[in-house]
Amino acid sequence: MRFFRRSLAGLFLISMTVALLAVAGNMVWSALQARWADAGRPGEVRERVFTAEVQMLQPVDTVPILTAFGEIRSRRSLELRAPAAGTVLELADGFEDGGAVAEGQLLLRIDPAEAMSARDVAATDLREAEGNLREAEASVILAREDVAGAQAQADLRARAMDRQRDLLERGVGSAASLETAELAAASANQAVLSRRQALAQATARLDQTGTLVERRQISLAEAERVLAETELRAEFAGVLADVSVVQGRLVNRNEQVARLIDAAALEVSFRVSTAQYARLLAEDGSLPRADVTVVLDVLGVDITAPARLTRESGAVQEGQSGRLLYAELLQTRGFRAGDFVTVALQEPELQSVALLPATALDAENRVLVLGDDDRLEEAQVTLLRRQGDNVIIRAPPLYGREVVVARSPVLGAGIRISPLRPDAAAAAPTAPETIALDPDRRARLIAFVEGNNFIPEDVRARMLMQLNEDEVPLRMVTRIESRMGG
Repeated sequence: MRFFRRSLAGLFLISMTVALLAVAGNMVWSALQARWADAGRPGEVRERVFTAEVQMLQPVDTVPILTAFGEIRSRRSLELRAPAAGTVLELADGFEDGGAVAEGQLLLRIDPAEAMSARDVAATDLREAEGNLREAEASVILAREDVAGAQAQADLRARAMDRQRDLLERGVGSAASLETAELAAASANQAVLSRRQALAQATARLDQTGTLVERRQISLAEAERVLAETELRAEFAGVLADVSVVQGRLVNRNEQVARLIDAAALEVSFRVSTAQYARLLAEDGSLPRADVTVVLDVLGVDITAPARLTRESGAVQEGQSGRLLYAELLQTRGFRAGDFVTVALQEPELQSVALLPATALDAENRVLVLGDDDRLEEAQVTLLRRQGDNVIIRAPPLYGREVVVARSPVLGAGIRISPLRPDAAAAAPTAPETIALDPDRRARLIAFVEGNNFIPEDVRARMLMQLNEDEVPLRMVTRIESRMGG
């Protein structure tokens, strides 16, 4: 009886299991049929609307700023070379890199012993030649007196001969006396000739001695010039660079010992493209003396100086393009030759143009314009300039319409957007311009600035004054910490 009850219970459980499995299979089959039926039917699609910032395109008159990078250089730079060979006996105070010198200041003196000896020998030779010149002058004077005496004696002999001839003609003289007188006159004339020859020799000796004196004077002047060349003086006021000599060193003639730079005559050289150069030219083809702003970035503190465009390079160097321009610095405080600076030059004014962020323009100079029903349209514009993150365009048909400020891959013609206008958009939080520093951070920044020898003294003082204030410019802090590696 117990076996029969257990068999019935097992049969009942098996039947219930089979029934549940059948119900589950039916449910799965029904779900699959419903899904297969829905897959063939098109679903309901909703148009996606994107949000984009737009800006009204308004015509304005603007002055484009041409930005380039250049190098500070001195308009007057001189290589200081040793004027003579020898040992450096004396150096001027401050004869070192960065030392300031005055015009005409003695910079170095080379051992003048050999030059002084040569000068003394030349002076002795000149004195000897001058003594010979005086002796030759006296000899010429005596020779002239001898000629005068001989001529007087010859005249006397001639008169005696004439008297004897007259006596002979009157019959009171003799032929022997006349012959004797003629012989005496001839001998006197021969003596005059000898004296004249002696005078000519004395005169020639005087000329030779005079030439010798001039040679000795030239030799003495050369010796004095060589002696003067043992001293090197500054041709103009400036600062020294590339100093390579110390006291006691043996230098060769014409060896470069330093370089003198006129720190008050600085200019900046910068290169622009040919198209930019063409836009700067005046109507007559000349380069105008336009105003230039030169900016030197020193750890977040900009040193700015006005400059004036002066000239252009006469030829294009091999392998280069564009034009090399030069601008004279009107203020040189804080600048040094070799500084890498940013140059901002004003171009001629552009009228009836529009300013847009550079992100509003694609590679084919097209913008997205807001049309009817807030749908986008593409329009072609003329790109005139790129000014940092902005562009200057000209598109008269689009003036007064709204364009998308920042294009993205999902935006295009026909796309509907939700325009975000500047007056309706919530003001985005801006980064603070100044921050407060804790004592440790402030101390690290001050120590770095004080230990940096490349910062000019006036700029260092200004930076330390700002670092000691309660609020410090964030840009300067970021720049200093980037140099520190922090």
